[in-house]
Amino acid sequence: MSTYLSAENLGHSFHDHWLFRNLTLGINRGRRVALVGVNGAGKSTLLKLLSGKINPTEGKVVSQRDLRPGYLEQDPIFEKGHTISDYIFHKDNVQQQLILRYEQLLEEEPDNLKAIEKITEELSAVNAWEYEYQIKNILGRLDIHHLGQRIDTLSGGQKKRLALAKLLIEDPDIYVLDEPTNHLDIDTIEWLEKLLTEGAKTILMVTHDRYFLDNVCNEIVEIDRGKIFTYSGNYQYFLEKKAEREANLEVQFQKNTNLLKKELEWMRRQPQARGTKSQSRINAFYELEDKTKNAGPNAKVELSMKTSRQGNKIMEVNHIGKTFQGRTVIDNFSYVFKKGDRIGIAGKNGSGKSTLLNIFTGQLQPDTGNIDKGETTVIGYFNQAGMNFKEDERVIDVVKNVAEYITMADGKMISASQLLTLFLFPPSRQHGFIRLLSGGEKKRLHLLNILMKNPNFLILDEPTNDLDIDTLNVLEEFLTTYSGILLMVSHDRYLLDKLTDQLFVVSGTGAVDLYNGNYSSFRLEQEEAKQAQKQKPVAVAPTPIAQVQKKSKLSFKEQKELETAEADIAKIEEQVKALTEQLNTITDHQKIVDISNSIEKLNNNLEERTMRWMELTELKES
Repeated sequence: MSTYLSAENLGHSFHDHWLFRNLTLGINRGRRVALVGVNGAGKSTLLKLLSGKINPTEGKVVSQRDLRPGYLEQDPIFEKGHTISDYIFHKDNVQQQLILRYEQLLEEEPDNLKAIEKITEELSAVNAWEYEYQIKNILGRLDIHHLGQRIDTLSGGQKKRLALAKLLIEDPDIYVLDEPTNHLDIDTIEWLEKLLTEGAKTILMVTHDRYFLDNVCNEIVEIDRGKIFTYSGNYQYFLEKKAEREANLEVQFQKNTNLLKKELEWMRRQPQARGTKSQSRINAFYELEDKTKNAGPNAKVELSMKTSRQGNKIMEVNHIGKTFQGRTVIDNFSYVFKKGDRIGIAGKNGSGKSTLLNIFTGQLQPDTGNIDKGETTVIGYFNQAGMNFKEDERVIDVVKNVAEYITMADGKMISASQLLTLFLFPPSRQHGFIRLLSGGEKKRLHLLNILMKNPNFLILDEPTNDLDIDTLNVLEEFLTTYSGILLMVSHDRYLLDKLTDQLFVVSGTGAVDLYNGNYSSFRLEQEEAKQAQKQKPVAVAPTPIAQVQKKSKLSFKEQKELETAEADIAKIEEQVKALTEQLNTITDHQKIVDISNSIEKLNNNLEERTMRWMELTELKES
């Protein structure tokens, strides 16, 4: 199996601190690798090094000749003044430029039939229809529509989706993805899973989404204290093997610690006779000391904050409504929160999930209705925007601004410095500036600030973004036993399933429905309903093109799509048939894998085309 990308004796320092040294790693063709590790371990930096965005302090990155890497940053940066079309479409790509012109005509001059017919012929001449369908599908799925819009007017989430769209359209040899699920709703994440696992794509990614990691990746690489550990298997397998490795390390660490104590006593005896001691034993002592110094068990975030006493009245939501620019987002929603409520909020991006949370917290006032909060209810709100940290402020001052001493769950009082240590900010980091923290470390500090206030009504808006999986596991354990009210928006299906037993389903058209059950149960019911709908017989009668042109409600573009749909479906069916026959005549394992992947991709395409043909036919006849 060929190696696409490799790191050889790689080392990188940041602000005079070495993230890792002498690191060696290879990414083979066809492997889908997840890179995991605690916040600040250097995951994002390693992705930048491997994709050639920055140069290493030492060592080198070697790639296969003519390799086309594609890199998705955690927070993409764009040139000022550019539009979406400037960014998506390459000027030297004939097919892309024709598709761009075609889309512009449909959006800006839909009645210019002569120009549309001319460019339609040009697209057919360069076989660009399949490519146009692919680009349109990707942009639509990622909610990108107005190609002339300036990028600097987009939100952070829209920019991340735009960068992802370009990467998927370019279809590079190797996908290097830093938190690709951030700012995606669950439906889009499931679509992305399917796309990334089609064919034999090569992927290296950092993700905190455990379902996504399990569904996409077949190998896990952990970066731990500057070293690399590789696991071939899913996330559960990784956890088991990591636990075994850490148990062995713990045993070895205890042995080394005991031996070091004995050797230290020996070194301290008769210091005046040090010159007569065995030099080899002295060297062995220093080697053991160095080996033991940074080899202890990994510290873990500890969450055991006190929860304020909750009275009988928690929060009553009475017929609230909210409208933005004539669009109703929340319409006549009522709910009375009760003790033990653990509620997830589900809905597509832009449907109104964050609006609902902002109304609950009082940051946004409803147009109609009201919120009646109990006197003892203390809300803790962890939102997507995070805290407005001052970059030149020190970490410990952020905590001291809330309180010098904090009460833990067992009633014990601890200092701000001790609390920071529990949250994996050692004394050396506590007096460092905010600007030196990674994105995940800032999120962890934000979470700490909220929990210090001992809330009994915890509202979490996308809490998993930028947090490492280890911290998420601890957060999950804390929330499992949390005695207050839990209300959470998250695209992390694993977390929703584990922590909630009810859903507020936000439609985006005003309705907010209550569902009893977790997200997987809700999703299963949706899929069963879709399948039942598909199985209903649909009468389809072929209609001459001349009649379609007289009666059809389709747009020009949709009409052209319908005209070619049946021929495209028949063509794909023939391709599947030919590949299936070929599959029965070969014995080479790699060829079998490649052909099977091709058949799977064609079948997926066939299903999409057939569904689209049915949609257009129904629209035409309505």
